[in-house]
Amino acid sequence: MVNKIIRASFFKRDPIVCTRELIGAELIWGDCSGVIVETEAYNAKDDEACHTFMRPSTRAFIERNKAGAAYVYFNYGMHWMLNVLVKGEESGFVLIRALEPRKGIERMKKRRRLDDEKRLCSGPGKLTQALGITDRHHEMDLCADRRHSFAFNQMDLLTFWLTSASALAAPRICRGVLLCVEVHS
Repeated sequence: MVNKIIRASFFKRDPIVCTRELIGAELIWGDCSGVIVETEAYNAKDDEACHTFMRPSTRAFIERNKAGAAYVYFNYGMHWMLNVLVKGEESGFVLIRALEPRKGIERMKKRRRLDDEKRLCSGPGKLTQALGITDRHHEMDLCADRRHSFAFNQMDLLTFWLTSASALAAPRICRGVLLCVEVHS
């Protein structure tokens, strides 16, 4: 089944809605990809954890970019972070926190210098390193190029939710400082 690329209209909604609905989608990055298993929402207005709270450059980023643009920044001088811009009634960002690797796993292992597939993309800095995401991807339109995009594969999405929603591994969607899906097996 062919993946259906997520268009900019998806990101013209509330950041929390987008954050929830990206769970189970595929992040495609060149010859690598993975299913999104953890995200985090930031509201551009009055959210002290959002870069817009203290950084005029981030507010300018929102003004000059369309919904679906990559917001990539260097965190703590150590790791690149991939966010996607959301511009609906409320603007903000979705931080991609973790992936379940699907394609290009050997390349990801080489980039991370790691053999443990479960740890390849188990954090926002780990997944950007595994995918090779850096500042050169900042402001990239993630809704225009299939090679760098989000996509829904209906069969993968169905399988993800069915296996996550079993009686033994019911997903927990939580809202607070972090918005996440936690699966216990």
